[in-house]
Amino acid sequence: MTVRFAVVGNPENRRVVLFRRAAARVGLPEPRVLPWLDVLTGSAAVPADCLVRLDSPGENAAVDRLLRGPDADPHRVEGGAAWHRAFTSAVAGLAGAVARTPGARLLGDPAELAAMFDKRRSHAILAAAGVPLPPALAGVTGYATLRERMAEAGWTRVFVKPAHGSSAAGVIALSAAGARVAATTSAALRRDDRGMRLHNSLRVRRYTDPAEVAALVDTVCADGVQVERWLPKASLHGSTIDLRVVVVAGRATHAVVRASRHPMTNLHLGGARGDLAALRRATGEPAWERALDTCVRAAGAFPRSLSVGVDLMFRLGWRGHAVAEVNAFGDLLPGLTGLPGSGAEERDTYDEQVHAVLSGRYKGIPCLT
Repeated sequence: MTVRFAVVGNPENRRVVLFRRAAARVGLPEPRVLPWLDVLTGSAAVPADCLVRLDSPGENAAVDRLLRGPDADPHRVEGGAAWHRAFTSAVAGLAGAVARTPGARLLGDPAELAAMFDKRRSHAILAAAGVPLPPALAGVTGYATLRERMAEAGWTRVFVKPAHGSSAAGVIALSAAGARVAATTSAALRRDDRGMRLHNSLRVRRYTDPAEVAALVDTVCADGVQVERWLPKASLHGSTIDLRVVVVAGRATHAVVRASRHPMTNLHLGGARGDLAALRRATGEPAWERALDTCVRAAGAFPRSLSVGVDLMFRLGWRGHAVAEVNAFGDLLPGLTGLPGSGAEERDTYDEQVHAVLSGRYKGIPCLT
């Protein structure tokens, strides 16, 4: 049986290009690309007898306008709730079109995808699965309630995360002790004729003026937030570090260390790839294996998702670990081959997803053999 893929993505995007190359490397037919623009406008034609893989709708201005609204500023932090509603509606519509197409099957589950793009929902799912997590505060609707909840919990440091954000957009690392506050974020606070606005930036900045910090938090909270205790992370070679671990079909296959001098370690915000071998020496192999097991358990809470990116942090002094969040499209690690002993040593993340489907290891669809 010849497997044929279709990919829902932005045709020009490197994610789509990398997956198409992975299919070509094993001799599969050229995957059909279903542009997100066509999906969102209802003009996408799902081909028969194919496996439909969803990829990120990001990095395309026209697609972003359809998801956020025609007047939305793509550089603004706000608008995540509208984006989530439009995105999940589009995915549900696509799933219906796939179901009506003879021989077509969807790789992944719309409900799981929607949950991974809602940090409040995904935190609850992971907690129910027994995954170690930073504790969270409920009922935060603005700066005033945030300070109240922090005082009740006895916390002085938290992360305020937009419920539907990604790539650390709008995330605030906040510390507060009495009247003294400090907020570290990549969001730039600007005032216009409609009030305070937050704009995405590639520069991490620090705010210490209480009024500005309050405005930051209030603006982010308007779209809903997930607030978690700020757990001090381990450091390596003088930098704060965490991990992106990619779990494919129930197996932790790829990992990259992210090192930064900021609380946010994202590579596009100035973070750098760290030394994985040095990290494993620092943790010791038993702790490393326990961390990978945790990542597998976290991904296992979304069993119909072919690939899940898990952000994992080691506690200060390597005393335990916790999952910061999960990512539906967390597989973009160009040029990275698999972990030793993972079975994916010669494959990148896209090669491994193709292999998981062809080998029958991925159980989210009926066996293809």
